[in-house]
Amino acid sequence: MRDREKKFLELAETRVNKVLEAMRLIGNLSNKRNYDYTDDQIKKIFLALEDQLKDLKNKFKTENKSSTKFKL
Repeated sequence: MRDREKKFLELAETRVNKVLEAMRLIGNLSNKRNYDYTDDQIKKIFLALEDQLKDLKNKFKTENKSSTKFKL
């Protein structure tokens, strides 16, 4: 394996797992016993996440594959 590919694999796994964990933490905000929020606030959160994912997919021009743990 080339050094550049090895570095990509290391960084991609680390960064994607950080994003997945952050998304799980955002999901914790859905607990109505601990938080109050409006439908508009939730729409804004999902719009921001969806826009960023769309931009990312365009950079790679590949399909997104959902997983609970990312591994290359």
